[in-house]
Amino acid sequence: MTATNLLDFDLEGLAAFCEGLGEKRFRATQLFRWIHQRGASDFEQMSDLAKSLRGKLAGCATVTGLPVLTQQESTDGTIKWLFNVGNGDAVEAVFIPEEDRGTLCVSSQAGCAVGCRFCSTGHQGFSRNLSTGEIVAQLWFAEHFLRRHLGRDERVISNVVMMGMGEPLQNYGALVPALRTMLDDNAYGLSRRRVTVSTSGVVPMMDRLGADCPVALAVSLHAPNDALRDDLVPLNRKYPLAELMSACKRYLEPAPRDFITFEYCMLDGVNDQPEHARQLIELVRTSGVSCKFNLIPFNPFPASGLVRSPAPRVQAFARLLADAGIVTTVRKTRGDDIDAACGQLAGDVKDRTRAAERMAQRRTVMMRKVQTEPEHPTVGEAAR
Repeated sequence: MTATNLLDFDLEGLAAFCEGLGEKRFRATQLFRWIHQRGASDFEQMSDLAKSLRGKLAGCATVTGLPVLTQQESTDGTIKWLFNVGNGDAVEAVFIPEEDRGTLCVSSQAGCAVGCRFCSTGHQGFSRNLSTGEIVAQLWFAEHFLRRHLGRDERVISNVVMMGMGEPLQNYGALVPALRTMLDDNAYGLSRRRVTVSTSGVVPMMDRLGADCPVALAVSLHAPNDALRDDLVPLNRKYPLAELMSACKRYLEPAPRDFITFEYCMLDGVNDQPEHARQLIELVRTSGVSCKFNLIPFNPFPASGLVRSPAPRVQAFARLLADAGIVTTVRKTRGDDIDAACGQLAGDVKDRTRAAERMAQRRTVMMRKVQTEPEHPTVGEAAR
């Protein structure tokens, strides 16, 4: 019989598992605390569990994390781990230390099927969804490694962002129990305001998340109009901006924060012109979505064919948004010397979606389009 990995369960799931062994609910709470608060994986360590229960668990259960293939530390203190998830696939997680917080960026899929033009993960394609246990294992390992590494007894990771490899809302069934474990006071006790799910705009699942487990929400926007977003974020063809903005407004009702964060990757000559900023301002005003913008300097990689916007243009773009009353920040690039910055996580994926081929075809089409356009197109023409 295959042993059940207890990292796959939130507290309710673990309680049901223990009941199946003839044990009462409080035993599940004890077990949950040992696993997540203390990082224990050996049932014999769990001294306040009945010996009979420890014996049962040894025969049918395990607490098994993900093997670490590599660990890299940036000059700025950022740490990146590459985890083996089997069958030739590996995923990455990143810890970003700051004075007032410790943030862990967690992956939800081996690869990503969305295929955004500016994202290294998307260019690798998609292999499979991660299980709940594989999502939680990234936090489980990182938290207890960092406590040992830093010589601390108290919690190190205060924030989790589901912004690693994958589109979290396309792995909804595994995501929600993982979020519940992160939030549970018997596990990591994170605030709903400090757990963020990033999505490229899977509208139906945004509504479900608001009903099932509302946490902070970040939306990968990256364009102010449908024509440009169709090219940068292909999911927009299924859920265009009008639908996405309506979903954002609905999500604000149950959300733990009173705003949505819009992520906006700054791409030289593509989406960084004053006209694009004005279109964003109009989009926000028309939709009525309370929001803040996080402008992200693009982290180049050869296959993208894209270039980072110059810093002065990013600052000018930010001023236009701020002058319109929109809270706007420019993300500080962290860990780029170890390819741990936003959009750089690529891991190792056995692609089942022919992503590289599709991306190459899209680049060819775009190059032909550029070659046939007027030499000095207007901003509106460039956006189209």
